[in-house]
Order: sequence, then C-alpha cells, then structure tokens
Amino acid sequence: MKRLGGWVLVALALAGGAGSCSGDGGTGPVAGVLTVSLATPNAGVDGAILFSVSGPQALTSVTAGPGLRVFAQPLSTLTRFAVTGTLTNGAVVTIGVVDTRNVAQYRATVQAVAAPEFQLRSLAGYSLTVSQ
Repeated sequence: MKRLGGWVLVALALAGGAGSCSGDGGTGPVAGVLTVSLATPNAGVDGAILFSVSGPQALTSVTAGPGLRVFAQPLSTLTRFAVTGTLTNGAVVTIGVVDTRNVAQYRATVQAVAAPEFQLRSLAGYSLTVSQ
C-alpha cells in the first residue's frame, strides 16, 4: 500500500508539473498569421498594388489572397510586396508573424496602384489594414 501511495504522489506531481512546463506563465509569443486588407475606391478594376509591411519582427511567410498572385522581397521587418490580379475590397495577403499579439505594431503602406492596363492611379481613397 505504501508503494501505491508513493506512485500516486509521483503521478500527481508529474501531472501538476505538466501544466506549467512553460516558464513564461503563458505569456510567450503566439505565432500565427495576420491579414492585410485593402480598401479601394475602384474595387474590381484595379490590377496591381505595390505596398510595404513593417513590424517589430521579421515576417515568417506570405500567402496571396484568393485569385491573386504575390511577389515579395526577402521577408524582414520591412518588406515590399507586389500583388497582381483583380483587386477588390478585402484580404490581399496573409502574413506569418512570430507573435500575433503584436498586431497593432504592424503597418501596411500603399506605395502604388495600377489599373489592369498598367496606368498608375492616384492613391486617394486607398488604404491597408493589418488585423487578426
């Protein structure tokens, strides 16, 4: 009986310790993806956008939105992207980040927009947002 009691204590100690393996108390980075969304006054008639994303840490990945194609510089804390295809209001890319809790520290800036015939457009009315 004494031996069984010892094993129960060991099992309880291990079970209690397993829930607290993280030395940061659950406050460490939460890797994941953020969405970069476009607001355009010319939904459906824009053909390309050039923009940059900056943040506290280097991006880990990028994926184009549905029906779009993305071209990127090597991913870093400041990365330029070109996205082509029929642009509408909504997600243009998703970006991988080391910590999604830092979403407010990521900024996306429109640098140029072109019509499908490659005519540059005025940037008035265009904006990008970064969200979870």
